[in-house]
Amino acid sequence: MATTTDTIVSYDSLPYIDTPPTDSELASIAQQTTSELSPSHLTAPHPRLPPLIEATFRPATLQELSRIDSGKPWTGGIDMSRYDPASCASPSALATAYASAAHVEARLANLTLLNEFGRNAWLVHNSQLEALLKGLEEELMELKTECEVVNKERKGGQVDVKPELATLEERWRRGIGRVLEVEAGAEAVRQEILKRRRKGAGGGNS
Repeated sequence: MATTTDTIVSYDSLPYIDTPPTDSELASIAQQTTSELSPSHLTAPHPRLPPLIEATFRPATLQELSRIDSGKPWTGGIDMSRYDPASCASPSALATAYASAAHVEARLANLTLLNEFGRNAWLVHNSQLEALLKGLEEELMELKTECEVVNKERKGGQVDVKPELATLEERWRRGIGRVLEVEAGAEAVRQEILKRRRKGAGGGNS
């Protein structure tokens, strides 16, 4: 398969001893390949792909998605009136203020715990990620090494038989040339025979 990186194109699947394809040949191959595809191959998923998992959203998310889809402006958000000192006289306002204070206190406790234990948890998580990355890099290097070994063996095998293939191709060309020469000679003899037959037939009539 051909891989493209910026302007570098590599055809690793092609034989090493064959002539690289020209741009016109590649265009012809791409056109023939495209002609075999269905018209909906760019939009319809491949039949071997598993079915998509249907997304499930909460009602609030669906409502927001519906608002975005309809193009309506965003409304709502934080109610700033709850922080107005003049509104703290009623019991409901006091309950709201108490809830806000409890929330701030809980956040302060969480931030304190994060400050005390978060650094170690972050370091442990980073260490786990580094170990995972190292394992993936080692696996990638092993696969690259296997690919290089396979490519070297394939290239060596093709290069080893290149002289033999060149000899066989030359013999084939010479054989085809001799066949053409024989056919041309046979055609010349046939024409000569026909010519003499016509000449003999003409002489007999006279």
